[in-house]
Amino acid sequence: MSAADCAIDAAGLCAAAQQFASPHCNSRPEGQAVELIVLHNISLPPGQFGGDEVRDFFLGQLDPRGDAFLQSILPLRVSAHLFLRRDGSLLQFVPLGQRAWHAGVSNWRGRDGCNDFSIGIEIEGRDSLAYDARQYAALAPLLRAIAAAFPIAGVTGHEHIAPGRKTDPGPAFDWARAQRESGLPAAWFAEALGGGAR
Repeated sequence: MSAADCAIDAAGLCAAAQQFASPHCNSRPEGQAVELIVLHNISLPPGQFGGDEVRDFFLGQLDPRGDAFLQSILPLRVSAHLFLRRDGSLLQFVPLGQRAWHAGVSNWRGRDGCNDFSIGIEIEGRDSLAYDARQYAALAPLLRAIAAAFPIAGVTGHEHIAPGRKTDPGPAFDWARAQRESGLPAAWFAEALGGGAR
């Protein structure tokens, strides 16, 4: 996959992604630029991959099927712009110009409310489980395509913008690899690579 394959159109849709419309989004503040990419991880139920639960969760259609954890998150109204599966396939839930509800209470370089100015990418995984090579291969051109479409100034993890509250994408995520393979400036990854203040 190349950055061209992931091209972002005028509506904020990624060419490489299967499209779904989440109701869990709204408009960004007027005139707000998109400057940050936030990487997360998710698996539903925890530790299980490949099912439809993440998709259904972001669409507000989750069936808990007797699972206690799924039952506990049923009232939540959250989304991400994009979801990157273990096999490298990509789903999109919110146009990139809109505000997805992914970051919650958060702060990046002194700015609160990261949902206002960020794009959220959920990566199918767990904090301590190695990510699939196909995910890194798909993530690199996706990051380049987003950076070509928006005035991005940083790429960081949920753990870096909500320390103490969130831990993802966790120690298993190879930030140096993500930066290197994307070809984006290392300074954009400062918090994740250990070189910047929160």
